[in-house]
Amino acid sequence: MSRAVNIDATVDEVVALSAEHNAAISAIEPLHPQGTRVVFMNADDAAVVARVYGARVLTGPVTRSAWRQQRVG
Repeated sequence: MSRAVNIDATVDEVVALSAEHNAAISAIEPLHPQGTRVVFMNADDAAVVARVYGARVLTGPVTRSAWRQQRVG
């Protein structure tokens, strides 16, 4: 599995759920018009979060916004 996951959730929701599961985030960005793209430090963390979100994982094409660096907790 890839370290990157696109999820139909807000950035804040993804950060909170990732923290609950001790999944370390490498990069995160909002998607347009909704959703979040998150890159985890390793594929195992990505797999755990993807399992938790289940059907909310976006599998089709997404529109990414311009990347900007952001600190996470």
